[in-house]
Amino acid sequence: MGSTLVKVVDFATITPYISIMATGFLYDPRFLEHDTGQNHPESPERLKAVMAHLEGLPWFPDLVHIAPRMAEKEWLLKAHAEDYIQRAEEACQKGLKYLDSLDVAICPKSYEIALLACGGALELGDALMNERIQNGFGLLRPPGHHAEKSQAMGFCLFNNIAVLACYLQEKYALEKILILDWDVHHGNGTQHTFENDPTVFYVSLHQYPFYPGTGRTQEIGTGIGQGFTLNCPMSQGAGDFDYQTVFTDLVLPRVHEFQPDVILISSGFDAHAQDPLAGIQLTSGCYGWMTERMMEIANRYCQGRILSVLEGGYNLKALPACVEQHLLVLSGNQFL
Repeated sequence: MGSTLVKVVDFATITPYISIMATGFLYDPRFLEHDTGQNHPESPERLKAVMAHLEGLPWFPDLVHIAPRMAEKEWLLKAHAEDYIQRAEEACQKGLKYLDSLDVAICPKSYEIALLACGGALELGDALMNERIQNGFGLLRPPGHHAEKSQAMGFCLFNNIAVLACYLQEKYALEKILILDWDVHHGNGTQHTFENDPTVFYVSLHQYPFYPGTGRTQEIGTGIGQGFTLNCPMSQGAGDFDYQTVFTDLVLPRVHEFQPDVILISSGFDAHAQDPLAGIQLTSGCYGWMTERMMEIANRYCQGRILSVLEGGYNLKALPACVEQHLLVLSGNQFL
């Protein structure tokens, strides 16, 4: 695929759905206490940079600010094995430096903060379903989409988006959930959680071949879940035009067929051209464009319901710009 960059969205020419959305924003300074050590890309500085940027924007105080809670074990068990949860807790209590692999750095507080991140996603779910918000974004860490049922991977301890999907299905009886994962790394943990489940449609756009090695086009689900996984591997150097084309030709037609009750987004912003961990060449505007396409789907099929949680994104200038574009579209502030 080519690396041509294009201006993907002209906000001034778009007619808004409504002027301002009730958009939730979840954050807690305790997320900074997950200490990954010096020079680790998934550092507290990521969230500090985003917050410093957002707090300077005139519309940021108008978002519905939501505080997280600790995730209850009963919900963690929907996506993780009990012995893994116990092992993660014990590793942190013992002061171990890593969990399962050298890319999952931990500290004594990491278990607690991972519970807070996962519980934050659940708080967003409650706010959405109780109609406090129409959509929302969680600026949280540690991220989650690589976490498998019994294994930590790729900076991730608990799979925040997978636990949230199970929560919305069981507590609020939502029947069809779309999970869109646009992190530059394939969300192996999320795919494996739902690959045999026809009620969760998992869609991923990611650099391939790349970490973690999953996410081939041929991976479409298993058993009764066949056809409810859509992997869109993108070549190194792919840019805005390439993502737009795949969205338009592959993703959107399948999503229209599925007609979700809610849209969940694993919002990794590490496909940005300036990100140091990958080779995709997106601009921050492309994240606004993809968000807008999901808004159109949500307004048509699921009463505007979208929840998004942070995954990757490691350039401290690009990440805040991408989050801003994402929130501008979710909140409707791009029309002002």
